[in-house]
Amino acid sequence: MLQPVELKDFFITFFASGIIIVSGALYALFYAFYHLKKIAVLNYLAYVSYFVLFISVLIITQTMHLDKIWTIVVIAMLVGYFLAPRGIWHLCVATHKEKGYEQK
Repeated sequence: MLQPVELKDFFITFFASGIIIVSGALYALFYAFYHLKKIAVLNYLAYVSYFVLFISVLIITQTMHLDKIWTIVVIAMLVGYFLAPRGIWHLCVATHKEKGYEQK
C-alpha cells in the first residue's frame, strides 16, 4: 500500500520533481548541442545534468516512500531518460540523411 508523503517531505518532493524535469531537459539539450557543435564541454554538461536528475530521483524515491514495484518504475524512468535523447538523435540523423540533408 502507498504511504502518503509527509508534510515535512512535501516541499522536498515538490522541489526534486521540478529538478527532474529541468535536468532531464538540460541533458537532452546539451546532448543534442554536443553532437551539433562537437564541443566537449557540452557532453560533460549533459552527463552532469543526468547525474543531477539521478540524484533527484533518488531523493524523490525516499521522500515519497517508493518501494517494491515502484522501484522498477523508477529504474525504467531513469533508463528511459538516459536513452531517449540518444534514440531521438539517431532517428533525426537517419531521417535527415534520407531526405538528402547532411550534417556539416
